[in-house]
Amino acid sequence: MKHFIPFIVAGDPCEEVTIDLAIALEQAGATILELGVPYSDPLADGPIIQRAASRALKNGMTLTRALELIGRMRKKGVKIPIIVFTYYNPVLQLGEERFFALAQQNGASGVLIPDLPFEESEHMRTLGDTYDIPYISLVAPTSHERIAMIASQAQSFLYCVSSLGVTGIRDSLPKQLHEFLQQVKSYSRVPIVVGFGISTAEQVERLQHVCDGVVIGSAIVKKIEQLQDELNDAHTRSNALIAFSQYVASLIEPLKRVRKNESETTTETTKTVSTGQTD
Repeated sequence: MKHFIPFIVAGDPCEEVTIDLAIALEQAGATILELGVPYSDPLADGPIIQRAASRALKNGMTLTRALELIGRMRKKGVKIPIIVFTYYNPVLQLGEERFFALAQQNGASGVLIPDLPFEESEHMRTLGDTYDIPYISLVAPTSHERIAMIASQAQSFLYCVSSLGVTGIRDSLPKQLHEFLQQVKSYSRVPIVVGFGISTAEQVERLQHVCDGVVIGSAIVKKIEQLQDELNDAHTRSNALIAFSQYVASLIEPLKRVRKNESETTTETTKTVSTGQTD
């Protein structure tokens, strides 16, 4: 199955709506949710996600509250894996072991820390093993000879950064991206997904045959920003969530076609095996 991994910011535009958005994304076809923890110095985030983080921080969102928000999502029925996307400083301030304990307690499924270099993350991977929470590794086009090393330690899935720089909506993807993904795939024992800059159905269409899934962040967060007034108003929230779901569905239409074809192929194969029919 091709993975659709949306990214949203915890507490944007408010905690209750974050839960509603998670539910809507699962219903729209998300297989994994990436929940970003707002941070005042987000080195990997472009302006769209920075604005979302600023809104969430003004609402009082913290790392602890973000982890507790996962627990509330679980109680509301969200079943897909939830990956915590956070920077290292908040984890260090909370305490690494305390962080993993809270993540486990609230039903988190993985951790991704973009500003912690692979070579310095061994202790986090060890803690992740202790608490049964995979530590997700990032690999970039500049990783070169490090790709094999990073891939050999990858857990759950390997996050491939499509291009250098911060996250954000991009009109086009790098020409060398397919070659990079093929290289990573040759080393990886786990599914590879690609993120940073994927923002249109056309880009999803181009990538679906060279990776196991896509991460879409800024485009989704921008839609939330556009709908924030309606989402924050209890009287208009339902319609805003419908508009949000329709937008997400249009983004991932290529993935849905692939899933449908895979399902039909599996069904036909099962019928053939069960009836003993052959061409």
